[in-house]
Amino acid sequence: MKILITGGAGFIGSHLCQKLLDKDYEVICLDNFDSYYDPKLKHKNIEQFLLNKNFKLIEGSICDEKLVQNVIRPDIEYVFHCAAQPGVRISVNNPRKPHEINTTGTLNILQACLKSNVKKLINASSSSVYGKVEYLPFDEDHPKMPVSPYGVSKLAAEQYCRVFTEVYGLRTTSLRFFTVYGARMRPDLAISIFTRKALNNEKIEIFGTGEKTRDFTYVDDVVEASLLAGDKGDGQTYNIGSGNRVTINELAQKIVNITNSKSRIIHTLSQKGDAEHTWANIDKARRDLGYVPKTNIEDGLRKYTSWFLNEGLAWIKSQ
Repeated sequence: MKILITGGAGFIGSHLCQKLLDKDYEVICLDNFDSYYDPKLKHKNIEQFLLNKNFKLIEGSICDEKLVQNVIRPDIEYVFHCAAQPGVRISVNNPRKPHEINTTGTLNILQACLKSNVKKLINASSSSVYGKVEYLPFDEDHPKMPVSPYGVSKLAAEQYCRVFTEVYGLRTTSLRFFTVYGARMRPDLAISIFTRKALNNEKIEIFGTGEKTRDFTYVDDVVEASLLAGDKGDGQTYNIGSGNRVTINELAQKIVNITNSKSRIIHTLSQKGDAEHTWANIDKARRDLGYVPKTNIEDGLRKYTSWFLNEGLAWIKSQ
């Protein structure tokens, strides 16, 4: 079976590549190695895969419609669509880029899948589509009021997936990931920053009061959910989270405790575009997909810290 992973050199995409290669599938990775964070890290993510005969790397953008049409050929059976312009805060300053990549780029992928009779597309969406909180935890029917251009772009991509299922008959499933973390996570994310600071006994800065809450989801659980969606949940959208939440203050303190750090936690000004709270109701995914998250926040942070000490320092230094 031949599978395409867009954004396959990124954080979640590279974990999917690894899992599928372990299962002896043929994997094509499409990635443009965008400079949002150092492309050397993304090259490092897939370095080991290049030695695998079942792995093929194609460098290019999902915004290149002609390239996408050439890449998604009739022999590709499944597409895991992870390519995106991430970053809630950066989208506030530059809303056009996430729109072009996350919305128009997704449309390019959908059109090519339809033309090539791909069996199914699994779309990586985000909890950012919810935005303003009316009640918690979020179920899939919660009103969608994104508070950033990034959230708007991901919601639009979801709607395109739905329309391509209902109007054109292309099988799709969208998965709303809630704050994914783990080995090879982006260096600009809170857990990565806090861990580096804690290990160096440096002060840890938290934006705002630190009472915003997040549902942190370990990357292995996200990969498992993605694979489950390959055969289930057609035409549906699912929350993929841990089903629990912690405040940013609690998160920082857990990292300080796990690393036996002497870091001091301080607070700075809030940032525009940050959601106040995220918390996933995962009942629908549990019922329809059989999704059961296996890694709680304490175990996940220990796993991440262990990876960082054993491999992460070399990974970061590859920049």
